[in-house]
Amino acid sequence: MADRADSSSLVHVVAGILRDPRGRVLLAQRPEGKPHAGYWEFPGGKVEPAETPEAALARELHEELGIRVRVGRRRIAIPHGPILLDVREIESFDGQPESHEHQRLRWVEPEQVDRALLPPADRPALTSLCLPDRYLITPLPEEGREVAFLSAIESALQDGIELIQLRLPGWPVTRVAALARRVRDACRGSRARVLLNADWRLAAILGLDGVHLPARVACALASRPAGHGLLVAVSCHDADELRHAAEIGADFATLSPIEPTDSHPRAAALGWEAASALLAGAGLPVYALGGLGAEQSRRALDAGFQGIAAIRALWRPRAAL
Repeated sequence: MADRADSSSLVHVVAGILRDPRGRVLLAQRPEGKPHAGYWEFPGGKVEPAETPEAALARELHEELGIRVRVGRRRIAIPHGPILLDVREIESFDGQPESHEHQRLRWVEPEQVDRALLPPADRPALTSLCLPDRYLITPLPEEGREVAFLSAIESALQDGIELIQLRLPGWPVTRVAALARRVRDACRGSRARVLLNADWRLAAILGLDGVHLPARVACALASRPAGHGLLVAVSCHDADELRHAAEIGADFATLSPIEPTDSHPRAAALGWEAASALLAGAGLPVYALGGLGAEQSRRALDAGFQGIAAIRALWRPRAAL
């Protein structure tokens, strides 16, 4: 990935996520004569001088599709080359989208879209649409309490958790593999995906859904450690780590700590304002992590995060431990 300019020097482009009653999203095909002709993208256009992103997106969607929209929160911001792609949720729209600029339109299920058919700047937005807004990080099971641990996994699945990081620091590989298989099997039949902390090779061998890399591991890598069949996530704590995560092709990241946390009492909390400011240059979906309760999910979304990642706030039932 090319070096990124300061976001203030980039051409600001806005795009909208429109959904139909079936939950499908609208893509538009770039016409001949434009850069990336033939690629499919989220509809939108450039922000004009003295125009707010919300006003620009409403104008562009009216001009391109003939609809009037209510623009919602920012889902993700993606710096790519000379542009900053600012992707917003469309809360509602009036009218039936029709092509006014000779582009083909298609309603699609996000999970069924081939990333290669989208321009590079749009691909992180597609990834964001395929990720849930809660990311459970498991606590370390107590010795001999694996059954209770698996019971809590089942409870989390019943609560609608769809993304789980299995974190077993200090465990021998044989024990990690044995428990990971059981967690994997428990998640089969649900929509939940399981990422293994740190060991991408073992994650692939066990047929898990991906790997979550600690910052120290990610920083030692020059490229993505696994193919696109596996999710790759990275723990980040500052702008440089977020930038590196995007550069090695990670699918998403966590950013922590947002608020003071008992698990890392010496770590200085970023605070919501500073953490949110880092997202404009991240270029990939980011979960807020550290000192957060489930009730702060809405705040995380409004701040531009994918959602929240947590242990205690998402782990049910605690008594099972």
